Amino acid sequence: MPALQKPARIVDLSGDFRLRDASIWAEFYGEPHACPKEIAGFVYGLPEAHREKIREAKRVASPGCFATAVLIGCLPLARAGLLRGAVVADCKTGSSGSGAVPGDGTHHPRRSTAFLAYKPFRHQHVPEIRQCLGDVGARDFDLVFQPHSAPLVRGIFASIYATLPRDLSDAELRGVFEDAYGGEPFVRLVEEGSPDVTWVKNTNFADVGFARDGRRVVVFVAIDNLVKGAAGQAVQSMNLMLGLEEKAGLVFPGSHP
Repeated sequence: MPALQKPARIVDLSGDFRLRDASIWAEFYGEPHACPKEIAGFVYGLPEAHREKIREAKRVASPGCFATAVLIGCLPLARAGLLRGAVVADCKTGSSGSGAVPGDGTHHPRRSTAFLAYKPFRHQHVPEIRQCLGDVGARDFDLVFQPHSAPLVRGIFASIYATLPRDLSDAELRGVFEDAYGGEPFVRLVEEGSPDVTWVKNTNFADVGFARDGRRVVVFVAIDNLVKGAAGQAVQSMNLMLGLEEKAGLVFPGSHP
C-alpha cells in the first residue's frame, strides 16, 4: 500500500488494522487481508486502554463504535480481575452506524424506525473487543456480543452483563470505576443507574452507569457512534500523537436541551 510508505502519521478509521492476527481478520471480514505485513505497525486507538502507546505511535487503528462502548464498560472490571466467565454485551445502535452506502439492511429510511437484531455471534467488532480485553489482563471470560438496530439515528447504548467472582458493595464497585476513569477527560460516571444516549449525542463523551444485585452486575454505556465511536475518537488519538492537548477541538456542548 503506497500511502503507508509515506512518513506521515496515520489514524485509520476502517477496520483493516485493528486486529493483530490476519487469519482472525479474514474469518470475520470474509476475505484475506490485503496488507498483512502492515498490521504490526498499528496501535489500537482506544485512549482509555492504550494512551501511552498512542502518544508514541506513527499509525493508529481507531476502534469500532460498538467495540468502544463495550470496552469502556468492561475495562475497569478487567483491570481489577473481576471480568470472568460469561459476559453478555447487548447493544443498540442508530441508523447512522451503517455507513454511507445504502443496502437492504442499512438504508436509513429502512433502519431509522426499525428494531431488529443482526449478525449474531459473527459481528466484526467481536475479535477486537476480545483482543483489547486480553491486552489489559482479562482471562477466562466468554464474550457474547449481540447488536441491534434501534429506532434512532445516532447513538449506541450497551448493556453489559457479568457475574463478579466475589461480592462487592455498591461503593466498592463504584470505586473500581472511579479508579479507572477518575482522570479520563471523556468518560463520565452517572450518579446512579443508567445514562441516556441523548446526553452524549453530538459529543465525544462516554457516559457509564451500573447496577448490582449480589455478584450480578450490569454496566451501561452510552456514546455517540459518530463522535466517540468514530471521528471524535480519531481526533483524540491524533491530538495524543501530535503532542496536543488531548481535548483540543473536542469539548463542546451536546444537543440535549
